[in-house]
Amino acid sequence: MNLRLQPVQVATGSDDQESQLVFHDGYLVAILVRLSDQHEANAGKWFLEAGFGPVSDFSGPVFSDIDAAQSWILGKLGLPFA
Repeated sequence: MNLRLQPVQVATGSDDQESQLVFHDGYLVAILVRLSDQHEANAGKWFLEAGFGPVSDFSGPVFSDIDAAQSWILGKLGLPFA
């Protein structure tokens, strides 16, 4: 995989704090946040809090797991998912 993840805590103003910075070739391309229990059916899923460059997406996609999020990011970057 061509992505590097770095766990961080993000001050989202909600219970959603578990997050991952996503880097590609040393550049920050996305911030993913794991949704808390307050999101009921989406609890435990990953949300694109911010995307940069080709990963920018204002619809705020939600992913079933971190692998699905990484696959989507790689697709946006035009890279194969390994």
